[in-house]
Amino acid sequence: MFRAKAGAAAGALLVTTALVLAACGNDPGSEESPSSLTLWHYEGPNSAMGIAWAEAIKQFEASHPGVTVKFEEKGFEQIRQTAGQVLNSDEAPDIMEYNKGNATAGLLAKQGLLTDLTAEAGKRGWTKLLGPSLATTARYDAEGIMGGDTWYGVPNYGELGDLVYYNKELFAEHNVQVPTTLAEFEAAMDVFVRAGVTPLSVGGAEYPAQQILYTLALSQASRPFVDSFQLYKGKVDFHGPELTFGANRFAEWVRKGYIAKNSAGIKAEDMAVAWTQAKFPMVISGSWWYGRFVTEAKFDWAAFLFPGNTLHPGSSGNLWVVPAKSKAKSLAYDFIDITMKPEIQALLGNNGGVPVAADASKITDARSKALVDLFNGVVSADGLGFYPDWPAPGYYDALVAGGQDLINGSKSPSSVLDDLAKPYNDNLADIGK
Repeated sequence: MFRAKAGAAAGALLVTTALVLAACGNDPGSEESPSSLTLWHYEGPNSAMGIAWAEAIKQFEASHPGVTVKFEEKGFEQIRQTAGQVLNSDEAPDIMEYNKGNATAGLLAKQGLLTDLTAEAGKRGWTKLLGPSLATTARYDAEGIMGGDTWYGVPNYGELGDLVYYNKELFAEHNVQVPTTLAEFEAAMDVFVRAGVTPLSVGGAEYPAQQILYTLALSQASRPFVDSFQLYKGKVDFHGPELTFGANRFAEWVRKGYIAKNSAGIKAEDMAVAWTQAKFPMVISGSWWYGRFVTEAKFDWAAFLFPGNTLHPGSSGNLWVVPAKSKAKSLAYDFIDITMKPEIQALLGNNGGVPVAADASKITDARSKALVDLFNGVVSADGLGFYPDWPAPGYYDALVAGGQDLINGSKSPSSVLDDLAKPYNDNLADIGK
């Protein structure tokens, strides 16, 4: 897209000069020789991403003598809640991991807080490494809606949000088979409930509960529903069959004892730890736990996709973004390049992550290969449904509250859907949709 065609040397020079000026003019990150790169991310050191990015930092410093990476680990909630304020100040990092979607990266892009990476994406080949479904979350339009023409981030891994991690030993103890349909899944959970065992470890105080609600809605959905809900390509009926099924079924799961009533106050971390301690047979959550579970779960386990669905919560992973106030933009681009290198991608893949640009033959760990195969199967079937909190700013909090209301039984499913419709439709009105 940004390659100059063969022609007069003067024409090529003009094109090159224009790109250089576009990249460097009035750019707070264009000083000649920055001696450091400040990097923020929120992945644990023993996660697949944490392991791969630690190696990327080593390779970056080795290839940039005299430059030090100042890595600062931040919490997901810490960055989510303060990004707009921090990136609009002199405290902005040079590069950071940030959540993708209209309500997060899209909003920051619309506010002018992120660097346009379009030229770099073309020049460095990132556009070729990321297929269309993965690139959707990296590109935004002027209103901050994903799938636009401008690159504001680069993912170097993928995600699935509805993996069912299960304890093989507890399944065997209760004579439960791996389900292949929603009906079989619920029948399996009934077996555990009858034995006095709560089937699912759930975190209602953060994202996990809302992703289960969305997964249930996706079990009744088609691609046009996702495009309408996420990309505003059609009107969304919050009392239509998809979301109504999701809310009603989620409330039913609570009533039947599949989800404990105290889950409303449980955070994602505590949910995961409870599962690794074998307190629950299953946990429904994302591939981002995979590498950590390999290390921490001391029992025999595996994972399967939420049964029966053709659409699954998932997307590219979180994005590397370069804040508009980055003081070392060129170095930030170099670091992104390193995270896309085959050896870094293979390291990520062999530690339980989902690489987007790896040589499949280099993924030698059997458990990791199984995860990569699951992800590739969903991508090839156009099965990525993105995440429920993406469509509108502040929607994450609305969904957390909705999930908690369903767990507590404080509101009916219909009332919860009314609560979710309002901020969504208010956002559409704000952007003139």
